[in-house]
Amino acid sequence: MIQWRQGTVRELLPAWDGVLLMTVEVEDLGVVRALAYPDLVGTPEPGDRVLLNVTAQERGLGTGGYAVVVAVPDRPAAWPRRDHDHPGHLVKARYTPLQTMVLGVDDPEGEHHRVLAGADDLGGMPVVAADLHSSLPAVLAGVRQESADARVAYVMTDGGALPSAFSRTCAELRAAGWLQCVVTAGQAYGGDLEAVTVHSALLAAHLVAGADVVVVAQGPGNLGTGTRWGFSGVSAGETLNAAAVLGGSPVASLRVSQADPRPRHRGLSHHSATAYARVLAHPADVPLPLGQTGLPATDECLAAVRSAVAELVLVAPHLRPVDVPVDGLLDALADSPVRLSTMGRDLEEDAASFVAAAAAGRAAARMLGAGPGAPGSTPASP
Repeated sequence: MIQWRQGTVRELLPAWDGVLLMTVEVEDLGVVRALAYPDLVGTPEPGDRVLLNVTAQERGLGTGGYAVVVAVPDRPAAWPRRDHDHPGHLVKARYTPLQTMVLGVDDPEGEHHRVLAGADDLGGMPVVAADLHSSLPAVLAGVRQESADARVAYVMTDGGALPSAFSRTCAELRAAGWLQCVVTAGQAYGGDLEAVTVHSALLAAHLVAGADVVVVAQGPGNLGTGTRWGFSGVSAGETLNAAAVLGGSPVASLRVSQADPRPRHRGLSHHSATAYARVLAHPADVPLPLGQTGLPATDECLAAVRSAVAELVLVAPHLRPVDVPVDGLLDALADSPVRLSTMGRDLEEDAASFVAAAAAGRAAARMLGAGPGAPGSTPASP
């Protein structure tokens, strides 16, 4: 059930590319923060009446505390304009009130259709799958620590937010030169390239964007129910299946935590255990941080993760643990151009989470030039 409200825009706030932020006065809620996507609903201005969706805000869900502008009903001049001759017939967020039409990277009307029409080979390109969007800058830090010139593309799946513009992280990583391309797959939209599936997104990242490494993760706002199968991060295993089928080099970035209050996510998260041991059906590297970070709680957590993965391999022999030295990873993470935060915890509070993701990025970068299927580091020691 959607919770609707109407209100009046009072002030525009500093925002980022693809997003407008504002304060809106709502009769029964007072002044709330709201966001609007100009490409979808137009450009509200102070004084405009706006229709808001406040469903997630009223439930206190993790949407950044924003109401979402659905329409600017009284001022047609604010509405987005579209050239009827504009190519593209991919409809995303299909059959919802805010469905939008985009040009798919492999659309027959597009310039890349010929390249992608028969494409089915990633040529050994490393593909890093991660459960959480918050892993993205950490994986990139690991890639850059090993290979500063590597071109990295991000494939955003539709397990979390659908508009890529919602991710301030992506906007800031692009601005810093850490990320060269965003490809939105499935129902997600708004990337530099639009894809129908993860498979076509990976091929587009390789053949159109010219990526050396691809990181795949859902957008912000993952969903979990505390059950074995009811979480959106299951897609991490499906991503690596796609990478393997297309001749890529799958890299499983582990979700770990030294500080999560929920036992199921402490140490090795059950999300990673399910996605990589049960959903993933092809061989994949599992980077394991090796060495001492100098942070006792972090090192204790990572040691427990190594033990957990060793047990997991006994029932999932397609997983290939590889040792990845931690030297320099904390410094690389500290240099991130975006704030590192996972479930509200920063680098100081949950360093193990980010070190594990950075290790996956370093492992992927070490594959470059080594040929298809080459391990990102040495096989893990017993």
